[in-house]
Amino acid sequence: MARFNYRMQSVLNIKQKTEGQVKMEFASAQSELNKQLDILDGYIKRKEHYLIEAEKLRNEESLKLQDILDNQYATAQMDVMISSQAKVIKECENKVERVRVRLTRAIQERKMQEKLRDRAYAEFLEEEKQEEAKENDQRTSFTYGQRGANTK
Repeated sequence: MARFNYRMQSVLNIKQKTEGQVKMEFASAQSELNKQLDILDGYIKRKEHYLIEAEKLRNEESLKLQDILDNQYATAQMDVMISSQAKVIKECENKVERVRVRLTRAIQERKMQEKLRDRAYAEFLEEEKQEEAKENDQRTSFTYGQRGANTK
């Protein structure tokens, strides 16, 4: 039996490598997004801590004006930092989405090449089967012909 050789194997290999690279890029972008979300979560918790501290400062018997003002400033700064971090997260989400689209396209291209290879392999098997049937017919004809020649 002949050996199957897919003539576009190099294209399939390139598609597989490209898909692997895009998967790595997607994992990196997703990791960066998760990191930025963790930073935002930290900011939100810090702001909550400042709000609890502000409540305590206002409920003390002797009001410390400077501490209250510092707390208000810190809370306002956290609002600015949260807003800024939300923009960073939006950018990261957009990047993840762009890479996801590229990954989807790369997977589709690889699968298309694999289908073409499978189809070519099926055609190869069919040709081999037909070739084998032809050889069997020739052997049978030859053997039958030999018997006929021997009986005469």
